[in-house]
Amino acid sequence: MNTLTLLPFIVLIAAMFLMTRSAKKKQQQAASMRNEMQPGSGVRTIGGMYATVKEVSEDTVLLDAGPGVDLLFAKNAIGAVLTDDEYNRIVHGVEHDLKADGDVVPDDASSLTETGEPGEPAAAAASGDKAVDFGKKDVAEDGTDAAEVAEAKTDEEPKKTDGDSEAK
Repeated sequence: MNTLTLLPFIVLIAAMFLMTRSAKKKQQQAASMRNEMQPGSGVRTIGGMYATVKEVSEDTVLLDAGPGVDLLFAKNAIGAVLTDDEYNRIVHGVEHDLKADGDVVPDDASSLTETGEPGEPAAAAASGDKAVDFGKKDVAEDGTDAAEVAEAKTDEEPKKTDGDSEAK
């Protein structure tokens, strides 16, 4: 038999070996993570529920999901053991000290574009212009109706034609 015909089978067997090896490694890491659980640590179940470990036994884990709510789960149902910072951030909304991390980026862009006066953009303050209000107004600034202002504008503007006019 030719070695060239055996080459695809050898590559297939090697790929299957590597895939099962990586899957076995992931299973061992998950098992060691579940065995290292201690009471008081925060966990996430495979269903997405966050809770605190109350008791750990051979095959089960007793979780405290809230005041007066104790749930019994199989150890295999624990998806991840979380660090204290991560658990507090997700469940309680508590952030750790951000000043220790260095520069803080604001959540919105308004603080990047505003000047000392609220509502005035930095570009308008730099050029000395007032902000333009694009809102619809019923009455013009001098007290005339919006309809009268519109009629005056249409009288001033030249009429558009389809090209049959005398002027070229």
